[in-house]
Amino acid sequence: MTNLTQKLSKLFFGAAIRVVTLTLFLMVFGASMALAQTRGYVTNSGDDTVSVIDPANNSVVATITVGDQPGGVAVTPNGAFVYVANFDSNTVSVISAANNSVVDTVTVGSNPTGIAITPNGAFAYVVNSADGTVSVIDTATNDVTHTVTVGGFPLLIAITPNGAFAYVTNFDANILEGTVLVIDTSTNTLADTVSSVGFIPGGIAITPDGAFAYARDVFGSLVSVISTATNTVVDTVTAGPNFGGGGIAITPNGAFVYVGDNPDTSVENNTITVIDTSNNTVVDTVLLVDSDPIGIAITPNGAFAYVVNGSHNTVSVISTAGNALTDTITVGNRPSQIAFGVSDPLQSLIAQIQALIAAGTLTQNQGAGLIDKINQVIVKLDAGQTSAACNQLSAFISQVNAFISNHTLTPSQGQPLIDGANAIRASNGCP
Repeated sequence: MTNLTQKLSKLFFGAAIRVVTLTLFLMVFGASMALAQTRGYVTNSGDDTVSVIDPANNSVVATITVGDQPGGVAVTPNGAFVYVANFDSNTVSVISAANNSVVDTVTVGSNPTGIAITPNGAFAYVVNSADGTVSVIDTATNDVTHTVTVGGFPLLIAITPNGAFAYVTNFDANILEGTVLVIDTSTNTLADTVSSVGFIPGGIAITPDGAFAYARDVFGSLVSVISTATNTVVDTVTAGPNFGGGGIAITPNGAFVYVGDNPDTSVENNTITVIDTSNNTVVDTVLLVDSDPIGIAITPNGAFAYVVNGSHNTVSVISTAGNALTDTITVGNRPSQIAFGVSDPLQSLIAQIQALIAAGTLTQNQGAGLIDKINQVIVKLDAGQTSAACNQLSAFISQVNAFISNHTLTPSQGQPLIDGANAIRASNGCP
């Protein structure tokens, strides 16, 4: 299994809005909502970083150092935190989206590869490939609360929209066959095993209605369609040839599946296969400029598919309206996976404070005082009182500094809150 582990790890990780319009928006939805932002997070296994992409202009706006050989990545539903599985560190890095800094590191099992977060944001499920387990992290405390033994060589994971089950792609060395393992998240036990899913299924994605899971074979052209009602393969689709890819993603409306095809290292032969979920037929093929499409994610609005090209240190941007390449973004060394999150920096600050309360670092009263200041910022911004909001942010920063001075918070705990507040001040033109 050691050689297989090494081979698979190489495969997965080597390879001006008008003023009138804005004014109306703020009147209807509130000024604080204008702070919400979409970001893409790309793990770079070759230089131990995460590239943060702003899809508004397809630029890298931050680069974050994480653990050794980062791969799997997932964003909490509120967009406040990003969880990154570090293959060689046996850890998960927790990133604050408010200030793009690592705020915690969690030790998990051996060689973590895939990671997914429950729809309610309460737990992160981490696949540990080398020891055949899945670590369950409580996102409130970032403690591992359960370890689920699944056996075999598990790789990647997806969770049903209702949060009831986690589907894990797996290679079973005993039968030299791929399976998909089903975990009941209410008990954190293995509930079922799906067979006939190819030799080594890699990427897996579940339709928004939760009815079907699509699994991509790492060493072949097979895409298996699994009914989540029966946990059986009910259809198969032939995508392009594949050797070491496995990227797969489903559009938010559930209409199409985007699958990465990686037949070899030839740029000309690397494609994205587009599958219509209504009849499970291939409806388009997109030729990529770069090669090794091992990670795919669709923007939350469904307008674009972002494809991680592991061998070229780039991300290709495909318009889902016409399935045409529209841009290429240079990221870090040997990019692996990508995930999108939508966050409100103010809500991200609140989430960080709540995490400090849950961990026992801040008392309820101490945390409530900080949260009240942030809520006052939201109220002031929604009322168009920017100056008053700036004052509240200054008061927030002063309180955090006081907590650092009296050792309630360490500098590493307090500084991300200060940085986040200063970023909000800057975006609102505070003096």
